[in-house]
Amino acid sequence: MYQQLLQKEKTIAVVGLGYVGLPVALAFARHFKVIGFDINRERVALMQAGQDPSRELKPEAFKGADITFSANPEDLKKAHFFIIAVPTDVDAHKVPDLTPLKKASVSVGKALKAGDYVVYESTVYPGCTEEDCMPILEAESGLKGVKDFKIGYSPERISPGEKSKTVTDILKIVSGCDAESLDSIAKVYGQIITAGIYEAASIKVAEAAKVIENTQRDLNISLVNELAIMFDRMDIDTQQVLAAARTKWNFLPYSPGLVGGHCIGVDPYYLLHKSKQLGYDPEVILSGRRVNDGMPAFIVKRLVQLLTQKGKNLSTCKVLVMGITFKENVADIRNSKVVEVVRELMDYSIHVHVHDPYASPNEVAHVYKLTLQDQISNGYDAVMVAVAHEEFRVMDAKFFKSIMKEEPILLDIKSIYERSDMERVLTYWRL
Repeated sequence: MYQQLLQKEKTIAVVGLGYVGLPVALAFARHFKVIGFDINRERVALMQAGQDPSRELKPEAFKGADITFSANPEDLKKAHFFIIAVPTDVDAHKVPDLTPLKKASVSVGKALKAGDYVVYESTVYPGCTEEDCMPILEAESGLKGVKDFKIGYSPERISPGEKSKTVTDILKIVSGCDAESLDSIAKVYGQIITAGIYEAASIKVAEAAKVIENTQRDLNISLVNELAIMFDRMDIDTQQVLAAARTKWNFLPYSPGLVGGHCIGVDPYYLLHKSKQLGYDPEVILSGRRVNDGMPAFIVKRLVQLLTQKGKNLSTCKVLVMGITFKENVADIRNSKVVEVVRELMDYSIHVHVHDPYASPNEVAHVYKLTLQDQISNGYDAVMVAVAHEEFRVMDAKFFKSIMKEEPILLDIKSIYERSDMERVLTYWRL
């Protein structure tokens, strides 16, 4: 398979061209013939014009790439090595939603031929690839997994907004359903990954490794979030405590904050789901999730307390929330916890303006039914900087005071400003 792909006798298809799939597809297209498939025709049209809908890649990334973008499932029949990189989310009840993954498996299954390979990159729980996805591939193709076609799992490790670490610069875990598939998958990915390949012992091991990477981060952040809640009651600045603690060489430098996005705030629920299926209710992981999910309510409560202490009538207050994407310097709004903050403020009858230079106003309106302000206005009772965009970091106390009424309040959720500078002219609070 590897040699046929290298000689462009066979084609790679990447299914799902989001923040993971597109960089992977373009990286492969430097060495192989690639079909980039996505069900969103508008996104496909942009990519055909050399534009990244996620605004992560520059137009130069498309130049010289041997890739054909398509929204037609029939085109998948031309491929022999399939990489599925569709999003995996949770539903309103925090239960894994495998709908996109299963639909992608159906599409690939219809195109599958004897001798083909299917590699999943989407984050799942251990066992999902073999127990949930392979039966779909078998049912749609009429072929038998392992015997007639090979499957594997290679978890994505892309961090949106991280320009210094591209897909080729991050060590890649690969796995296969048998020794032959592992060897071939390792060679194919090894052609584009300069950081090296790690061959996992099994598909389940690779799946588990991915899901615990983000679960570990989630738990560490939940610890500092809980500490921030405690220190706030003690009238201690959490950032000053963390700065002091970081002087010890083995102290882990995590910071408190809103935990959203499509990885850290989602992946632990996949592990919880599988564990509960097997009769074990994880306590530590679930506890950490509760803390992180409760941070929007905690932040809003503190702002309401500050407004009340200033003698302000909540129903006449106007608050500016700066940033709605799930992290700094990206356009991705999926699972943004800032949205929960905005809605909780609205529940107090507070008039809320939201401004974000990265987010798409149309996407925010469609997904969250919220309106973005093109420009920052004035006359605010309080301002909350919720995302640490570069454009926000350069703002100073004079600017914030100029857009607020008397008794101005600034909430710095990401702790990006110098406390002493802000406290000279306004009431300043940070996590």
